[in-house]
Amino acid sequence: MLRPGRQPAQRHDGAQVQVAAMKFPLTGNRLKWPHVVATVALSALGVLCTCEAWVDIWRIAWQDPESSQILLVPVVAAWLVWVRRARLVHYQPLPSFLGPLVIAMGWAAWWFGCQYGRQSPFHGGAVLVLIGCVVTVLGRRIFADLLPAFAVLVFLVPVPGLIRQQIAIPLQTATAQVTEAVFHLVGVPVDRAGNQLIYNGLPVAIAEACNGLRMVFALVLVSYAFAFGSPLRSYVRMLILAASPLSAILCNVLRIVPTVLIFGYADREFAMKFHDASGWVMLAVAFLLLMGIIEILRWAMVPVTRYTLARD
Repeated sequence: MLRPGRQPAQRHDGAQVQVAAMKFPLTGNRLKWPHVVATVALSALGVLCTCEAWVDIWRIAWQDPESSQILLVPVVAAWLVWVRRARLVHYQPLPSFLGPLVIAMGWAAWWFGCQYGRQSPFHGGAVLVLIGCVVTVLGRRIFADLLPAFAVLVFLVPVPGLIRQQIAIPLQTATAQVTEAVFHLVGVPVDRAGNQLIYNGLPVAIAEACNGLRMVFALVLVSYAFAFGSPLRSYVRMLILAASPLSAILCNVLRIVPTVLIFGYADREFAMKFHDASGWVMLAVAFLLLMGIIEILRWAMVPVTRYTLARD
């Protein structure tokens, strides 16, 4: 006998349970350790098959100071995955045939670069093989969910020397010209001959290590990690990425001005140590300049984040 206001108890037979599971498929097929192990195993196999390219990438990053920003890429990629880890809690792995297609494209590029001595296809193909291995196990949706982490892997491909020289040489000339203008503005007598600044009778060459290109690549990576690791609006992210090269070049000029003065009065060894140490300091200063842009936007009440908090 039922009391007033009570509903009869409902029975849940096997068919009803199956219908509920079909409505909520994520509860029965979430990302689990076997998926992670399979992803790591297949990725390791992909790296092993293209190991010549990965060894060459490591050699370039470790031995060439102008490509040392490559060492930051795994850290940035891991950070971008970490801040998006909540998306993986209910992720449903669906193996995709897009993965083998990406692997095939990467393998073809790697083979072409290996056979014909083309550096970019050789390295880029190895990166594509790695991405394809991940997509094969976890599905193509993982690429969309973790797109910033996948996109930053482009920086694993070293910039070819010819392209880098085409950027570096005009940048060296521009840096020397701007530095000369700064000295003249503050009343310091400095002469310039090409890419050389002559102060106190001593020539200081604006070489590849002084052109700021190394700082530009490093700052772009750090700015990318900040922009896509924070809930910023899309236009703010683009503003940070666009301003990061300009900020790096400006701070590089600020570094060269005291460096030239030290070369003019101190011994060369001390001046070189100051030049190297100030590069890291100016990298931090350049990043703080970008943070200052965000604070100015907030002060002007321009929406910066996707979720605007109420203020008193």
